[in-house]
Amino acid sequence: MADPNLSSFIWSVADLLRGDYKQSEYGKVILPFTVLRRLDCVLEPTKAAVLAEKKIRETAGINPEPFLLKKSGQLFFNTSPLDLKKLMGDQDHIGENLRAYMQGFSPAVRDIFERFDFHTQIDRLAKAGLLYLVTEKFAGIDLHPDAVSNSQMGLIFEELIRKFAELSNETAGEHFTPRDVIRLMVNLILIEDDEILTRPGVVRSLYDPTAGTGGMLSLTEEHLAAMNPNARLVLYGQELNPESYAICKADMLIKGQDIANIIFGNTLSADGLPGKRFDYMLSNPPFGVEWKKIERDIRKEAEEKGYSGRFGPGLPRVSDGSLLFLLHLVSKMRPAKDGGSRFGIVLNGSPLFTGGAGSGESEIRRYVLENDLVEAIIGLPTDMFYNTGISTYVWIVTNRKSPVRRGKVQLIDAGGFWQKMRKSLGSKRKELSAEQIEDITRIFGEFGEVTRDGVPVCRIFRNEDFGYRTITVERPERDEKGNMVLYDRAYIRGQ
Repeated sequence: MADPNLSSFIWSVADLLRGDYKQSEYGKVILPFTVLRRLDCVLEPTKAAVLAEKKIRETAGINPEPFLLKKSGQLFFNTSPLDLKKLMGDQDHIGENLRAYMQGFSPAVRDIFERFDFHTQIDRLAKAGLLYLVTEKFAGIDLHPDAVSNSQMGLIFEELIRKFAELSNETAGEHFTPRDVIRLMVNLILIEDDEILTRPGVVRSLYDPTAGTGGMLSLTEEHLAAMNPNARLVLYGQELNPESYAICKADMLIKGQDIANIIFGNTLSADGLPGKRFDYMLSNPPFGVEWKKIERDIRKEAEEKGYSGRFGPGLPRVSDGSLLFLLHLVSKMRPAKDGGSRFGIVLNGSPLFTGGAGSGESEIRRYVLENDLVEAIIGLPTDMFYNTGISTYVWIVTNRKSPVRRGKVQLIDAGGFWQKMRKSLGSKRKELSAEQIEDITRIFGEFGEVTRDGVPVCRIFRNEDFGYRTITVERPERDEKGNMVLYDRAYIRGQ
């Protein structure tokens, strides 16, 4: 979990803003200042060496940039003699000095603060007489990675975003996915590749088309580093929300990833990584979001490119774009002859159940089943996500099934695998323990029928079963002690 003292300390800045800012606007100040302080702390140990190197290279008439990157030990630098603590020495000129400090960052970092529209907030804070007080608050906390790990920092960002989203009635879940769900998905997409991933010097790629603040990318990288410290995972992502994009980019920058791989924009209407293929992919697209605003672009691609584009198999109804993300990910798979791909995507029940024969949804389902791409569908417990309590499913999709899995789909009902959270976070009242994640992973890996308390937990079907009849997945509901209290039924419908 995020350090509660640090989170509450950052949150205490809100007390300064109260009155001059609406509650829903606190994030516009606190998020960019948190990122700024993090970068400030990361560069602090090499600051003097960078400034000395700049002077030497400029005196010699040489472009200093590559030398400054080397001296900073990061993929970014700052050439201003100022830092946040030095800014405290001149209260009367805090605004112009802060701007000069920001201008000293390398271009990649300046772009991050442009996405936050940070200069607007500097002006607004200065006008309200708050700029010095807020800067002073942040200058007083230690956010160096030795004090706050990358993983902890990610949790702090997520906690802050969740709080701001609650205050402004936004959906926090659009920005990030709970860590327990990500850990399960990471286990499932990497499970069969232990031997490959533990080889020395292995390099693999991971892509998230709905990257949010980068949680899925970061956790997969951590998982792989634990398995094989010599392995390298190259991370790619695209994100539509400017603030989430800025946080994701800052996080990747500090971790030494190439932030040119993190693209801003709408993945569906403007694929920022055209022609790229990936080894692994993860995505939690927004549930039930309509795509009317980009309908023209999507239909144009579908009509003009057909199967050579992303949307050849069909288009779902405009009220829910989830299956467009599924098709997008399918288009990003490496050909099987080049090693293939595996991805996990979180979907609600709609892609499984809506659309009769001949509908866009049905045609998309038929396409992925007939091409033997669906490896497993795992039904998660309800109340697992911050912004919704509805039933959700993880689809595992691959074009490199092992021989035993070919022509088959594994259905796992993990609805009873959960523990109650000590404190609810938004709509999230349940979580997966480490043991439960391992249990589901093992069931997936063993690929056999499993029954518990007389109820099927894992069943194996042939692809063609989905085309001719309705498959019933019994889903026991349980009380807080784990006792079964009633049944409801989820139906996986064919064409």
